[in-house]
Amino acid sequence: MNYTSCEKKEKSTVEIIVAVDREELNTAVDGAFRKNRSSISVPGFRRGKAPRKIIERLYGASIFHNDAIEILAPQVISFAMKEAEVKIVSLPQIKDVDFKDDDEGADFTILAAVYPEVTVGEYKGLSAVKPVTDVADSEIDSELAGMQLRNARIEKTERPAINGDTAVIDYEGFIDDEPFEGGKGENYELVLGSNTFIPGFEEKIHGMLTGEERDLDLVFPENYSEDLAGKQVIFKVKLNELREKILPELDDEFAKDVSEFDTLGEYKASIREKLLVSKEADANARFENALMEKLVLSVEADIPDAMIEDQLDNAVSNFSSQITAYGMEPSAYLKMMNTTPAAFRENMRSQSENQVKISLALNKIAELEGIEVSDEDIENEYKEAAERYGMEVEDLKERTTAEDISIDIKLRLAAKIVTENAVAEDPPPESTEEADALPEEAGEAENQPEEAGDAVTVKQQAGKSGDTAGAAVKAKKAAPKKSPAKAKSDKAQEADQKIAAEQDSAGAAEEHAGEAKVTADSSDSAVSGEEGADASTAAPKKKAARKTSAKAPGEDPGAGKSETVSAAKPKKPAAKAVKPEDPEV
Repeated sequence: MNYTSCEKKEKSTVEIIVAVDREELNTAVDGAFRKNRSSISVPGFRRGKAPRKIIERLYGASIFHNDAIEILAPQVISFAMKEAEVKIVSLPQIKDVDFKDDDEGADFTILAAVYPEVTVGEYKGLSAVKPVTDVADSEIDSELAGMQLRNARIEKTERPAINGDTAVIDYEGFIDDEPFEGGKGENYELVLGSNTFIPGFEEKIHGMLTGEERDLDLVFPENYSEDLAGKQVIFKVKLNELREKILPELDDEFAKDVSEFDTLGEYKASIREKLLVSKEADANARFENALMEKLVLSVEADIPDAMIEDQLDNAVSNFSSQITAYGMEPSAYLKMMNTTPAAFRENMRSQSENQVKISLALNKIAELEGIEVSDEDIENEYKEAAERYGMEVEDLKERTTAEDISIDIKLRLAAKIVTENAVAEDPPPESTEEADALPEEAGEAENQPEEAGDAVTVKQQAGKSGDTAGAAVKAKKAAPKKSPAKAKSDKAQEADQKIAAEQDSAGAAEEHAGEAKVTADSSDSAVSGEEGADASTAAPKKKAARKTSAKAPGEDPGAGKSETVSAAKPKKPAAKAVKPEDPEV
């Protein structure tokens, strides 16, 4: 083989030409002949016995060329990459093959996306807002209230029903005096105030006594499923049992029961300390992200499309893995969000481009600052991660390569240089109106889906690990024939913890990855006040457990059985790309 030329093209791609001589080409063509001769029919010869020259005369000299290209491609690409001394960012493609007359040889044209030349502006002295980390007494009270709820006793009560009670009810819905499919349930455990059913349903149960029956005159929301949207409905409800939560007293005994502290004052102090640590970590992450967004503005690079597409592939793959961890099919989630795979992918493009730019910028800063990572640094990283998550170092090494660890350390150190040399600005003062609106807006934000791929930390934006990545966005799951819960299910919380552990397991994150974390918070009632997927795609709400197998209004007979479907990483867009034979390339 002979290296002929390497020509730079737009968007950091190069076109390399490699000449394959007659002998090399003939060897490949002969290999293609041996591979295919048993499937070729030639008059006068038994199948597989016709000579190559006879077949070529009968069918044309090019009959074996395609298979010969496949045989030669890995060797040609490896040779081209080595001779051109380029750093590729995706698998090269065979763009064209020009066969010379009489098979005297062939010229292979290879198109490869290469690591772009990067320039970055001033990265020291950047400024960004850093949130305050004060802990208000109300936040401590909120934590205590949550602990009280978790330790509350559940007891039957004969008083009138109020918000927070669990009402065990029988119900059946009627439209024009006719029952409708899925509108009946027995011994359904409904937490009043959970907004599980359509607007007005739970409120009209307030004041009911055990054994009482009541007709609820309601209207299905306009954004409901087509067969029920906007229709007048009467639910006949019977309250079979009412349960209330008895909260424990907030005193020293309570502190002893739920913590290692002897007094309530000590317990409150520990809560304040933990909240402060959490807030400081969050403030640092937000500050770092704000700086990265400013850093991106100064990056100049002719980024090849392949880098963006690879990042999008990673983002979609990570989304599928995260969704599957909640026992949902990615296709079902997309259907609930009323979007398509193509639209979802395109929605992540902007963030993916930013993540690629951040990675390029941090790599450049690491180069400019002369950051080097020693074998000892890598080994220490392995040991710390293994100890932190109770893994064997060797197991961790099988999941994450030393090169990945090295890249991640470099990027973290580069980000550290940016943040340590940055100026932290105080948040702007809030007006009274803005301050009053914050709790409501925060609550809405908690339940709204964020853009997939949103960055959380530099560690999640750049670097690479061998297993999974963990940047996260919450997405609200809403189903017209299921009941969306307002809080994460136990399963979702466990998945969050698992995701968080995987994010740091190797001290690295998926290279340029944008991931999606979904709060799978649904129940199975047709009187839910929100629109979403078909009833068969959502899992039953765990908070509203039932003693019987009765369905919630609109629930399918098979609802409540959540399938866990493994999601393999999506294939890259089809291209005539051939992996180089040389593993070093």
